[in-house]
Amino acid sequence: MDLPRMEHVSIVVRDLGAAIEFLEELGFESQGRASVEGDWVGRIIGLEGVHSDIAMMDTPDGKGRVELVEFHSPEAIEGNAGASANALGLRHLAIEVDDLKETLERLKPHGAELIGQIENYQDTYLLCYVRGPEGAIFELIESIG
Repeated sequence: MDLPRMEHVSIVVRDLGAAIEFLEELGFESQGRASVEGDWVGRIIGLEGVHSDIAMMDTPDGKGRVELVEFHSPEAIEGNAGASANALGLRHLAIEVDDLKETLERLKPHGAELIGQIENYQDTYLLCYVRGPEGAIFELIESIG
């Protein structure tokens, strides 16, 4: 089987606008918003009466994409948003940044919470985990070596 590329990762959010702002602070570029509704989407995701708004957010190099989804119907339900880094399932998105500490300061007004601490890994990378929209974990990586 041939896998040309990974298309996107999806994050369900309560506030689409706030989530867009958070990802824009990380350097993602909005490719626009759209309403998604109808029987066709319900058949794909296994829900009835779907009405949602989405935003596609691309990395600056155009090779990565995050889909943000705000459900209006049926309403979003609580998941494992506060799960720790060792919980089963999709756990974090790793993002390379130019200046980790500066990025972290820019994200704080958007609700970002540092999970542990900033760590220097073998004088090669500065690393940290940050909790973002709906508890999604982002690993920030700055190359220093």
